[in-house]
Amino acid sequence: MTIKNLAVVGAGSMGHQIAMLGAIAGYETKLQDISQESLEKAEAKLAGIMDKWVKKEKISKAAREEAFTRLHFTTELEEAVAGADLVIEAVVEKLDVKRQVFAKLDEYAPSHTIFATNSSTIVSSLIADATSRPEKMCNMHFFFPPLVMDCVEVVKGEHTSEETVTVAMKVCEEMNRTAVLLQKEISGFIANRILFAIQKEAMSLYEGGYADYEDIDKIIKKALNHPIGPFELMDLSGIDVGYYVMQQQYQETGDPKDRPSKTLEEKMKAGELGRKTGKGFYTYENPVKS
Repeated sequence: MTIKNLAVVGAGSMGHQIAMLGAIAGYETKLQDISQESLEKAEAKLAGIMDKWVKKEKISKAAREEAFTRLHFTTELEEAVAGADLVIEAVVEKLDVKRQVFAKLDEYAPSHTIFATNSSTIVSSLIADATSRPEKMCNMHFFFPPLVMDCVEVVKGEHTSEETVTVAMKVCEEMNRTAVLLQKEISGFIANRILFAIQKEAMSLYEGGYADYEDIDKIIKKALNHPIGPFELMDLSGIDVGYYVMQQQYQETGDPKDRPSKTLEEKMKAGELGRKTGKGFYTYENPVKS
């Protein structure tokens, strides 16, 4: 199966950059979001990023312009996926929302269309039965920010066909991203399971009063040579994202250890979601709105 037309659903911090990867790769790409304001912000942010790429000679001016001619923005889901060969979903990390989205995608998209979820933790088998094509469903987990991070976890469920996996891996290659195939499902996949283990332990040490979050970040960076500390990373990714992921894991496992911590609950209630709101664990002068 050859992919020519790509649709990305959700124009937030992940979706708009995945869409640009598709456009740069040569796919006719439609980026859909229910909010016109979100689409306008996405277009402006992508223009800024691509301008910087041109200045740094990461992309030619001609290639930049060609990519934007292939990238289209719409608030209409049916319009976005009507001719799509592949749809990548990048909406909020809530299972019920994703299932609703895929039920609509199944109704609107052609029968040959392959579906992928960019969820950072939810396996596609929890969504696939909301469609009539579970064999055409998989995970394509891009990392934040997609235009920078060179990795995609492609996850094959028992319901997923070999053709679907082959197509997903090929699209990653065309996007100039390193795809790694997981042969079976596990919540959180590989990178995030390791990352969440670090973050949970860091939070436990912080809430236990063993060290301040700034000092924990400093130890992780200096002693383990990580480029960014766990609390800095939570601020960068969005505290709300981590909170919803932990909520989902807790719903799946019922293990109290998987519940969002007291500190995350407090941050959520206060609206302190990290860089995008100007305050999380740290304070930022210039909020980065998604």
